[in-house]
Amino acid sequence: MRARRSPRSNGLGGLFHLLGLALFTVLALIACGTKNDPTPITASTAENVNIPGVDTSVLTPRERREWSAQMTELLAPCPEVPVNLAVCVKENRPCKACLPAAQLMLKLVQNGIAKKDRDELFRGRFDPKGVKTVVTDGSPEKGPPDAVVTIVEWADFECPACQATAPILDGLVERFPGQVRLVYKNYPLKDKHPHAELAAKAVIAAGKQDKFWPMHHKLFAARGKLEQTDLEDYAKALGLDIARFRADLNAPDTLERLEKDVKQAEGLGLTGTPFILINGRESNDVFFNDPEGWVKLDIEMAGHTPKPAPQKSATPEVASASAAPSGSAAPSASTTSSASVAVSASAPPAASSVAPKK
Repeated sequence: MRARRSPRSNGLGGLFHLLGLALFTVLALIACGTKNDPTPITASTAENVNIPGVDTSVLTPRERREWSAQMTELLAPCPEVPVNLAVCVKENRPCKACLPAAQLMLKLVQNGIAKKDRDELFRGRFDPKGVKTVVTDGSPEKGPPDAVVTIVEWADFECPACQATAPILDGLVERFPGQVRLVYKNYPLKDKHPHAELAAKAVIAAGKQDKFWPMHHKLFAARGKLEQTDLEDYAKALGLDIARFRADLNAPDTLERLEKDVKQAEGLGLTGTPFILINGRESNDVFFNDPEGWVKLDIEMAGHTPKPAPQKSATPEVASASAAPSGSAAPSASTTSSASVAVSASAPPAASSVAPKK
């Protein structure tokens, strides 16, 4: 029997074999990318998506591919619009969250946020399934009960992040008058902060004399000076009936109010303070990096026009006299609401670089 000749033993066959190897090597190098750009080129990443209203010129070629891939992978936040973000914006589909979502993803890609984290931030900000029903049930509040945006905060008066967040939330109520409502609930971290529970009781007791918000501001400004004598000094400064204040500190309904706040927060998934829900959606890095932008978008997605930013005075002396920090301006009385607020998914509003969760 004759042995089968190997192709390599034939000169012409050997040449074709070498050329094939060379071609395969070139194709392999192209597929794997260069040393400076190791991102594989796939069907999804190779396409350069162009979306009206999104300037991708700020991205590198690699960032542009990453962003383009997500524009074709992520679905529109509105359940009634079953298309990806790119199609939603290009075809002007009836989902107001699509363009802001595309713009947010561009910023995240540009800032070097990993894809897994980008996906999580996208879901936290826009996924309709992430909206929770929040019951305000008589908690102290400021702003109209029918405000477009409702912010509910659980906080601890010894928590530094809560102290930093308080003026931010106050500022949002002032920045969008009539459009933002702020609701406060207590969540003292008793294991970490020895005076937190007593401070929470103090603010509840002050609320019984219509001084919740003034006491709220004093306790955060106290920077940890929250002994019983300190609390009584603050109560006297606010003109409270001290005998009544002392009695209310340990009254059964005060403890009941406190325990109700704690139980509700834990049922909603609290992992630390401040725990903030904006229209039922938990705050995250997106909120703390741009609180005003988050609230403004919520107002727009609800079909309303955000109130314009107040004009700054051209006279420095006048501006400095009138522009007091929002956290220092306390209302004279507390208002409450007994209504239950079921936040709608149609008005999408969760750790933070400004006020990280503890």
